[in-house]
Amino acid sequence: MSRSIVVPAGVFDSRPYSFAQVAVVPTPFGRAVHVSGQVAWDADQNIVGPGDVGRQLEQSLDNLAAALVSIGATLDQVGALRLYIRQSHMGEGKAISAALQAKFGDNPPCSTWIGVTSLADEQFLIEVEPSVVFLD
Repeated sequence: MSRSIVVPAGVFDSRPYSFAQVAVVPTPFGRAVHVSGQVAWDADQNIVGPGDVGRQLEQSLDNLAAALVSIGATLDQVGALRLYIRQSHMGEGKAISAALQAKFGDNPPCSTWIGVTSLADEQFLIEVEPSVVFLD
């Protein structure tokens, strides 16, 4: 059994950076799906919502949704989210909660909010890392 990668439509191609957006590993029970942390880049690597943590989270979740669609899954199959939030924006819980509510409604996944000093790009204010189990 070997890992295969998926390049989702609508999400930037991360292969030039030496990582996959989506990796699928066959198991005796079905497919285990791993999705890289998602940020506020559009497919052309433009920042969406500069300076706006809520808008950046919305874009990150849109990217996550596109990644999941590429393997036949949806946001409903996300069991947990780790949100890496720039320390400077940890106090913006209302904007973060509103973005989560807009995407997940009354059926949200578990989440952990982690304050960090920086992310991969200085303009990123938030990154989401999902836990997804997708068994056939």
